[in-house]
Amino acid sequence: MEMTMDQVILVDEQDQEIGLADKLEAHQQGKLHRAFSVFVFNSKGEWLLQQRAFDKYHSGGLWTNSCCSHPKPQESLDDATARRLQEEMGMSCKVEHQFSFIYKAVLDNELTEYELDHIFIGITDELPKPNPEEVYDYCYERTEVIENQLNEFPDNFTIWFQHLFPKVKALLEERGMEV
Repeated sequence: MEMTMDQVILVDEQDQEIGLADKLEAHQQGKLHRAFSVFVFNSKGEWLLQQRAFDKYHSGGLWTNSCCSHPKPQESLDDATARRLQEEMGMSCKVEHQFSFIYKAVLDNELTEYELDHIFIGITDELPKPNPEEVYDYCYERTEVIENQLNEFPDNFTIWFQHLFPKVKALLEERGMEV
């Protein structure tokens, strides 16, 4: 399985690197590691969401933000976000780091997300060309529609998106961005 050859960067709560671990092992053992989440918006202020491919090793078929992953060892977050946005969504977009936070959640198959997640935001009207191995579907959606869907059907969304949506929405409102 190719996934087990992927390594993640283990970090402490201050995001200082403390080692490497096999990606699956880090999720099985709940080890804190570095991650990133990208939120892309179009010029109308709509959120680009993706529905994860159904055969992903966790959270398959769930809706989430535009792109998320882990930087490779020795890879900068800027390079990692550009790489994964291209690999997952088949698009490029200038993104800027906004904030980071730590969350821990047990997933659907005895895996644990324990991540120091760096949040990036970008704006583009380029349409994605999703990789079907990563993404089943995508849509652009207004904030209030997402909020209603999250309230009515939270299990249709990834756990990290449930944590991040209100944080990103508040950040955008604080900055006076139309969402």
